[in-house]
Amino acid sequence: MDISTIVGVVAGLIIIFTVQILEGGSPASIILIPSMLLVFGGAFAAGMAGGVLKDATGAGKMLQKAFLAKVAPPTQLVEEIVKLAERARREGLLALEDAVKTVQHPFLKRGLQLAIDGTDPDELHDILHAEIAAKKKADKASSKLFENMGGYAPTIGIIGTVMGLVHVLENLDKPDTLGHSIAAAFVATLWGVLSANVIWLPIAARLARLSGVEAEEMELVVDGVLAIQAGSNPRLVAQKLRSLLPPDEAKKAEAAANTKKAA
Repeated sequence: MDISTIVGVVAGLIIIFTVQILEGGSPASIILIPSMLLVFGGAFAAGMAGGVLKDATGAGKMLQKAFLAKVAPPTQLVEEIVKLAERARREGLLALEDAVKTVQHPFLKRGLQLAIDGTDPDELHDILHAEIAAKKKADKASSKLFENMGGYAPTIGIIGTVMGLVHVLENLDKPDTLGHSIAAAFVATLWGVLSANVIWLPIAARLARLSGVEAEEMELVVDGVLAIQAGSNPRLVAQKLRSLLPPDEAKKAEAAANTKKAA
Protein backbone atom coordinates (compact mmCIF):
# COMPACT_ATOMS: atom_id res chain seq x y z
CA MET A 1 0.00 0.00 0.00
CA ASP A 2 1.28 3.46 -0.93
CA ILE A 3 0.48 5.74 2.03
CA SER A 4 1.54 9.05 0.50
CA THR A 5 -2.04 10.39 0.31
CA ILE A 6 -2.90 9.33 3.86
CA VAL A 7 0.32 10.87 5.20
CA GLY A 8 -0.12 14.04 3.15
CA VAL A 9 -3.74 14.71 4.13
CA VAL A 10 -3.21 13.84 7.81
CA ALA A 11 -0.02 15.90 7.98
CA GLY A 12 -1.79 18.87 6.39
CA LEU A 13 -4.62 18.71 8.93
CA ILE A 14 -2.18 18.31 11.83
CA ILE A 15 -0.21 21.36 10.70
CA ILE A 16 -3.38 23.46 10.43
CA PHE A 17 -4.62 22.49 13.88
CA THR A 18 -1.14 22.90 15.38
CA VAL A 19 -0.93 26.45 14.02
CA GLN A 20 -4.39 27.12 15.46
CA ILE A 21 -3.13 26.06 18.89
CA LEU A 22 0.14 28.00 18.60
CA GLU A 23 -1.82 31.15 17.80
CA GLY A 24 -3.74 30.75 21.03
CA GLY A 25 -6.92 29.30 19.53
CA SER A 26 -8.72 26.07 20.28
CA PRO A 27 -9.22 23.31 17.69
CA ALA A 28 -12.78 22.99 18.97
CA SER A 29 -13.49 26.54 17.78
CA ILE A 30 -13.19 25.49 14.12
CA ILE A 31 -14.86 22.11 14.43
CA LEU A 32 -18.43 23.29 13.92
CA ILE A 33 -20.77 20.58 12.65
CA PRO A 34 -23.18 22.90 10.76
CA SER A 35 -20.34 24.57 8.82
CA MET A 36 -18.65 21.26 8.04
CA LEU A 37 -21.94 19.67 6.99
CA LEU A 38 -22.68 22.56 4.65
CA VAL A 39 -19.22 22.53 3.05
CA PHE A 40 -18.69 18.77 2.72
CA GLY A 41 -22.29 17.92 1.89
CA GLY A 42 -22.76 20.90 -0.40
CA ALA A 43 -19.52 20.25 -2.29
CA PHE A 44 -20.47 16.60 -2.85
CA ALA A 45 -23.98 17.56 -3.96
CA ALA A 46 -22.64 20.17 -6.39
CA GLY A 47 -20.08 17.72 -7.73
CA MET A 48 -22.78 15.09 -8.22
CA ALA A 49 -24.98 17.63 -10.00
CA GLY A 50 -22.20 18.29 -12.50
CA GLY A 51 -21.71 14.65 -13.43
CA VAL A 52 -23.63 11.42 -13.81
CA LEU A 53 -25.01 9.21 -11.07
CA LYS A 54 -22.38 6.48 -11.42
CA ASP A 55 -19.66 9.05 -10.64
CA ALA A 56 -21.26 9.76 -7.27
CA THR A 57 -22.07 6.13 -6.44
CA GLY A 58 -18.50 5.15 -7.24
CA ALA A 59 -16.97 7.89 -5.09
CA GLY A 60 -16.42 5.56 -2.14
CA LYS A 61 -14.51 3.08 -4.25
CA MET A 62 -12.36 5.85 -5.73
CA LEU A 63 -11.62 7.24 -2.25
CA GLN A 64 -10.50 3.78 -1.19
CA LYS A 65 -8.27 3.59 -4.25
CA ALA A 66 -6.78 7.03 -3.60
CA PHE A 67 -5.86 6.20 -0.01
CA LEU A 68 -5.08 2.47 -0.20
CA ALA A 69 -3.90 1.74 -3.76
CA LYS A 70 -0.74 -0.29 -4.04
CA VAL A 71 1.86 0.93 -6.54
CA ALA A 72 4.01 -2.05 -7.49
CA PRO A 73 7.51 -1.43 -8.87
CA PRO A 74 7.45 -1.80 -12.68
CA THR A 75 10.60 -3.91 -12.43
CA GLN A 76 8.47 -6.80 -11.16
CA LEU A 77 6.28 -6.62 -14.24
CA VAL A 78 9.32 -6.53 -16.52
CA GLU A 79 10.77 -9.60 -14.83
CA GLU A 80 7.49 -11.48 -15.20
CA ILE A 81 7.20 -10.64 -18.90
CA VAL A 82 10.82 -11.65 -19.54
CA LYS A 83 10.26 -15.01 -17.84
CA LEU A 84 7.24 -15.59 -20.05
CA ALA A 85 9.28 -14.60 -23.11
CA GLU A 86 11.99 -17.09 -22.14
CA ARG A 87 9.46 -19.90 -21.83
CA ALA A 88 7.72 -18.98 -25.09
CA ARG A 89 11.08 -18.88 -26.88
CA ARG A 90 12.05 -22.23 -25.45
CA GLU A 91 8.76 -24.15 -25.66
CA GLY A 92 6.59 -22.14 -28.05
CA LEU A 93 3.76 -19.67 -27.53
CA LEU A 94 1.16 -22.37 -26.82
CA ALA A 95 3.25 -23.50 -23.84
CA LEU A 96 2.16 -20.32 -22.06
CA GLU A 97 -1.43 -21.57 -21.83
CA ASP A 98 -0.74 -23.07 -18.41
CA ALA A 99 1.41 -20.13 -17.29
CA VAL A 100 -1.40 -17.67 -18.02
CA LYS A 101 -3.44 -19.18 -15.19
CA THR A 102 -0.84 -18.03 -12.64
CA VAL A 103 -0.46 -14.48 -14.00
CA GLN A 104 -1.83 -11.95 -11.49
CA HIS A 105 -1.79 -8.84 -13.68
CA PRO A 106 -5.26 -8.84 -15.34
CA PHE A 107 -4.25 -6.83 -18.41
CA LEU A 108 -1.18 -9.01 -19.02
CA LYS A 109 -3.35 -12.09 -18.61
CA ARG A 110 -5.86 -10.88 -21.23
CA GLY A 111 -3.12 -9.88 -23.64
CA LEU A 112 -1.37 -13.24 -23.38
CA GLN A 113 -4.63 -15.10 -23.84
CA LEU A 114 -5.36 -13.14 -27.01
CA ALA A 115 -1.86 -13.90 -28.30
CA ILE A 116 -2.20 -17.61 -27.49
CA ASP A 117 -5.58 -17.69 -29.25
CA GLY A 118 -3.82 -16.62 -32.45
CA THR A 119 -5.03 -13.03 -32.67
CA ASP A 120 -3.40 -11.09 -35.50
CA PRO A 121 -0.61 -8.81 -34.10
CA ASP A 122 -2.17 -5.67 -35.56
CA GLU A 123 -5.57 -6.56 -34.16
CA LEU A 124 -4.00 -7.43 -30.82
CA HIS A 125 -2.25 -4.05 -30.77
CA ASP A 126 -5.53 -2.25 -31.55
CA ILE A 127 -7.56 -4.19 -28.97
CA LEU A 128 -5.11 -3.60 -26.14
CA HIS A 129 -4.63 0.08 -26.95
CA ALA A 130 -8.40 0.55 -27.15
CA GLU A 131 -8.65 -0.86 -23.62
CA ILE A 132 -5.97 1.56 -22.43
CA ALA A 133 -7.82 4.50 -23.97
CA ALA A 134 -11.10 3.39 -22.38
CA LYS A 135 -9.45 3.10 -18.97
CA LYS A 136 -7.96 6.59 -19.25
CA LYS A 137 -11.40 8.04 -20.03
CA ALA A 138 -13.02 6.21 -17.12
CA ASP A 139 -10.28 7.29 -14.69
CA LYS A 140 -10.52 10.88 -15.85
CA ALA A 141 -14.28 10.89 -15.21
CA SER A 142 -13.77 9.41 -11.73
CA SER A 143 -11.17 11.98 -10.67
CA LYS A 144 -13.26 14.80 -12.15
CA LEU A 145 -15.82 14.50 -9.32
CA PHE A 146 -13.19 15.29 -6.68
CA GLU A 147 -11.69 18.00 -8.85
CA ASN A 148 -15.13 19.60 -9.11
CA MET A 149 -15.64 19.30 -5.35
CA GLY A 150 -12.35 21.12 -4.86
CA GLY A 151 -13.63 23.90 -7.09
CA TYR A 152 -17.06 24.19 -5.45
CA ALA A 153 -16.02 23.87 -1.78
CA PRO A 154 -14.54 27.41 -1.30
CA THR A 155 -17.60 29.06 -2.84
CA ILE A 156 -19.95 26.97 -0.72
CA GLY A 157 -17.87 27.99 2.28
CA ILE A 158 -18.49 31.64 1.37
CA ILE A 159 -22.21 30.87 1.16
CA GLY A 160 -22.00 29.51 4.69
CA THR A 161 -20.21 32.64 5.86
CA VAL A 162 -22.86 34.89 4.31
CA MET A 163 -25.58 32.81 5.99
CA GLY A 164 -23.75 33.19 9.29
CA LEU A 165 -23.40 36.96 8.88
CA VAL A 166 -27.11 37.23 8.09
CA HIS A 167 -27.74 35.49 11.41
CA VAL A 168 -25.35 37.96 13.10
CA LEU A 169 -27.23 40.93 11.70
CA GLU A 170 -30.47 39.47 12.96
CA ASN A 171 -29.07 39.51 16.49
CA LEU A 172 -27.44 42.94 16.73
CA ASP A 173 -29.44 43.52 19.89
CA LYS A 174 -27.27 40.89 21.60
CA PRO A 175 -23.77 42.45 21.54
CA ASP A 176 -22.36 39.87 23.94
CA THR A 177 -22.72 37.14 21.32
CA LEU A 178 -21.60 39.09 18.25
CA GLY A 179 -17.92 38.18 18.47
CA HIS A 180 -18.59 34.47 18.75
CA SER A 181 -21.23 34.55 16.01
CA ILE A 182 -18.97 36.42 13.57
CA ALA A 183 -16.09 34.01 14.24
CA ALA A 184 -18.39 31.02 13.71
CA ALA A 185 -19.63 32.53 10.44
CA PHE A 186 -16.13 32.55 8.98
CA VAL A 187 -15.49 28.91 9.90
CA ALA A 188 -17.47 27.83 6.82
CA THR A 189 -15.06 29.71 4.53
CA LEU A 190 -12.14 28.15 6.40
CA TRP A 191 -13.46 24.64 5.83
CA GLY A 192 -14.29 25.41 2.22
CA VAL A 193 -10.75 26.49 1.39
CA LEU A 194 -9.19 23.85 3.66
CA SER A 195 -11.15 20.90 2.26
CA ALA A 196 -10.52 21.97 -1.32
CA ASN A 197 -6.75 22.34 -0.99
CA VAL A 198 -5.95 19.68 1.60
CA ILE A 199 -8.45 16.96 0.70
CA TRP A 200 -10.39 17.13 -2.59
CA LEU A 201 -7.81 18.52 -5.02
CA PRO A 202 -4.99 16.28 -3.68
CA ILE A 203 -7.29 13.25 -4.02
CA ALA A 204 -8.12 14.23 -7.61
CA ALA A 205 -4.40 14.64 -8.36
CA ARG A 206 -3.64 11.29 -6.73
CA LEU A 207 -6.25 9.49 -8.84
CA ALA A 208 -4.88 11.13 -11.99
CA ARG A 209 -1.35 10.06 -11.01
CA LEU A 210 -2.45 6.47 -10.33
CA SER A 211 -4.21 6.40 -13.69
CA GLY A 212 -1.01 7.53 -15.39
CA VAL A 213 1.06 4.85 -13.62
CA GLU A 214 -1.44 2.14 -14.54
CA ALA A 215 -1.57 3.31 -18.17
CA GLU A 216 2.25 3.21 -18.36
CA GLU A 217 2.18 -0.37 -17.03
CA MET A 218 -0.39 -1.31 -19.63
CA GLU A 219 1.73 0.19 -22.42
CA LEU A 220 4.61 -1.88 -21.10
CA VAL A 221 2.44 -4.99 -21.24
CA VAL A 222 1.40 -4.29 -24.85
CA ASP A 223 5.01 -4.10 -26.00
CA GLY A 224 5.89 -7.19 -23.99
CA VAL A 225 3.01 -9.30 -25.29
CA LEU A 226 3.67 -8.31 -28.90
CA ALA A 227 7.35 -9.17 -28.46
CA ILE A 228 6.46 -12.56 -26.98
CA GLN A 229 4.02 -13.22 -29.81
CA ALA A 230 6.73 -12.34 -32.36
CA GLY A 231 9.15 -14.78 -30.71
CA SER A 232 11.72 -12.09 -29.89
CA ASN A 233 14.88 -12.95 -28.02
CA PRO A 234 14.22 -12.61 -24.25
CA ARG A 235 17.34 -10.46 -23.82
CA LEU A 236 16.05 -8.04 -26.44
CA VAL A 237 12.62 -8.07 -24.79
CA ALA A 238 14.23 -7.20 -21.45
CA GLN A 239 16.26 -4.37 -22.99
CA LYS A 240 13.25 -2.96 -24.81
CA LEU A 241 11.03 -3.01 -21.72
CA ARG A 242 13.73 -1.50 -19.51
CA SER A 243 14.11 1.33 -22.01
CA LEU A 244 10.46 2.22 -21.38
CA LEU A 245 10.97 2.58 -17.63
CA PRO A 246 11.95 5.79 -15.82
CA PRO A 247 15.77 6.07 -15.53
CA ASP A 248 15.90 5.08 -11.84
CA GLU A 249 13.63 2.07 -12.35
CA ALA A 250 15.57 1.04 -15.46
CA LYS A 251 18.80 1.00 -13.45
CA LYS A 252 17.15 -1.10 -10.74
CA ALA A 253 15.82 -3.54 -13.33
CA GLU A 254 19.23 -3.85 -14.97
CA ALA A 255 20.95 -4.34 -11.62
CA ALA A 256 18.44 -7.04 -10.67
CA ALA A 257 18.99 -8.80 -14.00
CA ASN A 258 22.79 -8.69 -13.57
CA THR A 259 22.48 -10.05 -10.03
CA LYS A 260 20.30 -12.88 -11.31
CA LYS A 261 22.85 -13.75 -13.99
CA ALA A 262 25.71 -13.70 -11.50
CA ALA A 263 23.78 -16.04 -9.21
